[in-house]
Amino acid sequence: MQLSKRQFLASTAAALLAPGLLRASTGEITTLTAKKSMHQLAPDSYPETELWSFNSTAPGPELRLPKGGRLHRRLVNGLEEGTSIHWHGIRIDNAMDGVSGLTQDAVAPGAQFDYDFTVPDAGTYWYHAHNNSMEQVARGLYGPLIVEEAERPDIDAEHVLVLDDWRLTQTAEIDPDFAAPHDLSHAGRMGNYIATNATFDLKKTVKQHQRLRLRLINASNARIFSLTLQGLEGWIMAYDGMPLPSPERIEKEFILAPAQRMDLFVDVIAAQGEEAYLVRLDQDKGAAQVSFVVEGQGSSVRRDTPVVLPPNADPALNDIDSANRVTMKIEGGAMGSLSSAMLDGKNVSFRDMSSAGKYWAMAGNVGMPDTPLVDAGRGETVRISMVNESAFPHAMHLHGMHFREVMPDGSFGPLRDTYLLPGRETREIAFLADNPGKWLFHCHMLGHAAAGMMQWMRVA
Repeated sequence: MQLSKRQFLASTAAALLAPGLLRASTGEITTLTAKKSMHQLAPDSYPETELWSFNSTAPGPELRLPKGGRLHRRLVNGLEEGTSIHWHGIRIDNAMDGVSGLTQDAVAPGAQFDYDFTVPDAGTYWYHAHNNSMEQVARGLYGPLIVEEAERPDIDAEHVLVLDDWRLTQTAEIDPDFAAPHDLSHAGRMGNYIATNATFDLKKTVKQHQRLRLRLINASNARIFSLTLQGLEGWIMAYDGMPLPSPERIEKEFILAPAQRMDLFVDVIAAQGEEAYLVRLDQDKGAAQVSFVVEGQGSSVRRDTPVVLPPNADPALNDIDSANRVTMKIEGGAMGSLSSAMLDGKNVSFRDMSSAGKYWAMAGNVGMPDTPLVDAGRGETVRISMVNESAFPHAMHLHGMHFREVMPDGSFGPLRDTYLLPGRETREIAFLADNPGKWLFHCHMLGHAAAGMMQWMRVA
């Protein structure tokens, strides 16, 4: 059944070769079943937690395939509500993008849907539910998607690390209140229990002077992770799957916003018998997000600075000065000044918006409008000035295409698909509209999306 716009607005809101990995190959059809499952999420002194997951694993199965490979997965919905899968960061055919209500119908309980596409870019990506996203992702419906380079880089080991925070009750159940006004109108649904790969106190065994590739994925609903390294020397090699033209040396803390990914190369410099850490910084305090136990020596000498990863396709921003320009104001939330906005075709007051559980507006609209924010011809360059008049940051995610930040001096930032827009600030992005279809543009603080922060673009 096709969702109405109102239903859409209401509903949308690991070592290498680890257990549960599904390796894609041409012609293979593997099932991803969304269903309830029990998982020891909290420490062993607590009971198991009921999650919603793919194939009863948390995170969902790691999907790994080569650049240019074909991914064919059959979603089987074993839940009691509709669902879909979005392949986050993949420059994909529009019909496969997985946004229920925009690119496909939600897959009904007991029904199935085949996703079948090729992956054009190597890098670190992920897949997650895209119907009632705020709740379904927070309950565990996501997993990593890794697209490998043609040649393995110079590393000794690789670890896929999915960072998330979970809001649990005292009995380790998922807190069922997904409509809390404070969450929707402030920074989003923050968890009270932080884990990596759905595991408490995750530890990995390494050797001194090994070079590791860490693929970081932020699957949280709203948490911005501030991270640093201890006992490790590292470089950022790629953002959101897209390799950097030169490695960025990590000398202080770095930020990973919701839905963002980051590829790190790190050298283990801690001594044998010690531990190294991926450190999470929270209120000027550090905690071990992941511990690396140093057992033995991998090499007697250190490697040189790593060479860059092979680049993916880089859409040229043609005629940037004559690009299709759009200004998009972001308004609302607590401590905001929004007085009214368009909701379901009517101009309503902020009080009426909040009574309906809506607190945010993008370009004067609450939720998905009938008219796209951008209507572009294929091959046209688009520039969007994002004016954040709210007090809160927003992780702005564009489906189907990557973009670059346009710097004040006219230069460009790295290719990304999710950008952290600070509160009370303005940033401009630009992209080549080279992928036809209807593409969602929304805040990946999923409570903000559920409470109004959604737009869409059309590429002819």
